[in-house]
Amino acid sequence: MKKKDEELPAYFISIVSKMLNVHPQTLRLYEREGFICPKRTKKQRLYSEKDIDRLNFILQLTREMGVNRAGVDIILRLRQRMEILQREMEDMMDLLEDETRRDFKEKIRKAFNEE
Repeated sequence: MKKKDEELPAYFISIVSKMLNVHPQTLRLYEREGFICPKRTKKQRLYSEKDIDRLNFILQLTREMGVNRAGVDIILRLRQRMEILQREMEDMMDLLEDETRRDFKEKIRKAFNEE
């Protein structure tokens, strides 16, 4: 699935609560806590695949690992920071690769021009 498709709002709260076996009130609580941010059309919440993946992660933390809401908040913030750092690292690596490529091309150009 493409990244854009994952972010398309597609599911109402009633569907998501059944999919994940949680009460709709739990989903509303997670929204109030800032753990998720579903899109809205008028007063209806619409959840994307990305939202559902995040909810699955939150439920895994709370149900399987016994993490409380404060712990979930910390973990989600750390995870977000790690994702940002990962993207920054990838950008830096791309720049380094571009620079290395330019250096290599420059060396080849000099080598052929000196002959």
